[in-house]
Amino acid sequence: MRLRILIRILQFPAAFGIVLGIALLYHKVLPVNATTVALTFLLAILAVSTVWGMAVAVAMSVAAMLAFNYFFLPPTGTFRVADPENWVALLAFLVVAVISSHLSTRARQKAADASARQRDVEKLYAFSQGLLESRNVMELVNRIPGQIVRAFEVGATALFLADKQKVYRSGPVMPQLDTESLKAILARDEPVIDVANSVCFLPVRMGLHPVGSLGISGTVLSRQTLEAIATLIAVAMEHARAVEQVGQTEAAREAEKLRTALLDAVTHALRTPLTSIKASVTNLISNPNLAAGQRQELLTIINEESDRLNRLVGEAGEMARLDAGEVELNVAPHPIEHVITAALERCRPSLGNRVVRVNVAEGLPRVRVDVARAGEVLVHLIENANQYSPADQPITITAEVSGDCVVTSVADRGSGIDDPERALVFEKFYRGKDQRYSVEGTGMGLPIAKAIVEAHGGTIHLTSQRGHGSVFSFTLPTDRGRPSPAPLHT
Repeated sequence: MRLRILIRILQFPAAFGIVLGIALLYHKVLPVNATTVALTFLLAILAVSTVWGMAVAVAMSVAAMLAFNYFFLPPTGTFRVADPENWVALLAFLVVAVISSHLSTRARQKAADASARQRDVEKLYAFSQGLLESRNVMELVNRIPGQIVRAFEVGATALFLADKQKVYRSGPVMPQLDTESLKAILARDEPVIDVANSVCFLPVRMGLHPVGSLGISGTVLSRQTLEAIATLIAVAMEHARAVEQVGQTEAAREAEKLRTALLDAVTHALRTPLTSIKASVTNLISNPNLAAGQRQELLTIINEESDRLNRLVGEAGEMARLDAGEVELNVAPHPIEHVITAALERCRPSLGNRVVRVNVAEGLPRVRVDVARAGEVLVHLIENANQYSPADQPITITAEVSGDCVVTSVADRGSGIDDPERALVFEKFYRGKDQRYSVEGTGMGLPIAKAIVEAHGGTIHLTSQRGHGSVFSFTLPTDRGRPSPAPLHT
């Protein structure tokens, strides 16, 4: 503050020095007519008024008039004016100099005001962009004080909400921004700007209804900027409430869709085995004298369909446990061949005579894996390929290293999957639109596989081309120890 006062004081002698320098230049070095001298003084005064303001320019105008009289109006070397017309000239010079200074200062002030307004608009824009990122009211009200501190470079901010009777702050706790002061502004319902203490208060209204108040310390903002901030806060809160309500509505709608999908999937999956069991039991009851071979065939159907029902219920329970994060993995270093072999053994009955080609690259590092769980992933992928590709087409299983992971892929030669469906195949209960009623299943196999792979720290993805088949690939992290003992080729 003292430095600013000192600089302001020094501006006056500097301006007088400029006048003296111009006078001596034209009086001693470059003799010119009085008009040129007067115009040079005016230009210097305009420049000074633009840079240093009106007060310095007026003082400089008086000094220039005196220097003009002393050095250039006869009789020179004295302040006496012999010709009455020179009085008019001096007065006109002084009036023109003062008016020019005033106009220059006004132009400078307007330019400064315009620049300040532009900066305020830019800050308000940045502030509004930050507010609109919030997706709910609680996140918004916690973000607002910090956004104001950053956007407007103030010392501290406090936001009081009437419905919660709570103050949200950012920056150091300032005694001027106490809760009672914020409540008083809410009751008063009009802005208060305390320039002496660098504190601003303003109410926040939702329409005409005040919902809170805002306190800003450290910088005095203009009333227009404060009102714009309050309006933006109110709009952002209304927007956040609307988004929150839409989100709740959408969540309820999605939950209803999920329940419908679950009911449809379970109904479709359970109907076929229950129908077979019911038919077999009915036949046994109504025909007690059936031949031993027929009775054995019906009992076999009942046994197989019961296993199928048990597997469907198990998948549903497995999916629930995976979603809840309740499944523990017994992870240890294993060759990927162990996982592939275990999966093929489980799938052998359902594969029948289908050709399965296995190609594992030599020298693969061991993977950190729960063999049983990872085998379950491969089982789902192999059974998926078996269901959705022609019986005379082979399934190919490959494994290769990629960075710090081993990538295992299952490729089929089925009909392929369209682009819009690729992002949906790992969703719970989703089944391809072309096979959902012609191929048995619940739509839980691939989501279960995805959850198990991600629990291992890996990823799973699909590559498919319509009419040429699909390739499901998943990664497992390697254990950089000994390589697998021998490659597996079948």
